[in-house]
Amino acid sequence: MGVGIEVTNLNAWYGTNHTLQDINLHIPANQATALIGPSGCGKSTFVRCLNRMHETNPIARVTGTVKMGDIDVYADSKPVQIRRRVGMVFQRPNPFPTMSIYDNVASGLKLNGYRNRRVLDETVERSLKKSALWDEVKDDLKKKSGASLSGGQQQRLCIARALAVDPEVLLMDEPASALDPVSTSKIEDLIFELKSLYTIVIVTHNMQQAARVAEKTGFFLNGRLVEFDSTHKIFTNPSDKRTEDYITGRFG
Repeated sequence: MGVGIEVTNLNAWYGTNHTLQDINLHIPANQATALIGPSGCGKSTFVRCLNRMHETNPIARVTGTVKMGDIDVYADSKPVQIRRRVGMVFQRPNPFPTMSIYDNVASGLKLNGYRNRRVLDETVERSLKKSALWDEVKDDLKKKSGASLSGGQQQRLCIARALAVDPEVLLMDEPASALDPVSTSKIEDLIFELKSLYTIVIVTHNMQQAARVAEKTGFFLNGRLVEFDSTHKIFTNPSDKRTEDYITGRFG
């Protein structure tokens, strides 16, 4: 099951560039939370701070608190432990091109020391079913590489790979921006199904997509969280004029 995420006074820098400034918000468990805002506003940096990927850049720095359930992400845990609890799906599908479909999904488990063939088989099947890909690939699991699939299938394969290690949180950074409308619709359907099992945070430029899939929406601008509320309120009656200006297309 998913866990809630409590973010308190979060600040992030790349070198001297103060990219996130005093972010405070509560991301509810087992819902989809969308992050919207113009390019360069801090959305992707924010999600990378949730699983400590931000600090993989040597000039990056973070202050503040991120609590994921009962875990203090920056105080209690090593990054590798956090990333086992937090799956991540990126903008462009990135399956391991030389690996079979099966090995793509099983890669995280094998990295964590799993060797039992029955456990691997069951997990691969379960993860591919959760990502709505099983019926399309079940006959080619070990014959075809991840790179042989279509773009939309590759993205669902990456979702299956993220789910295989049984995370509590799934971060999705523009997961459909490189996909055609049919594949995008499948990803959105998937988000609906997965949020009963996971806490989902999705960065999107597509405001219609945010309105379709998310219960909560946060609007970022210039490294600050301008507004965070129910998606319905954000899109129909925002509290801040900057939010209204963005969603009505006056800028961004």
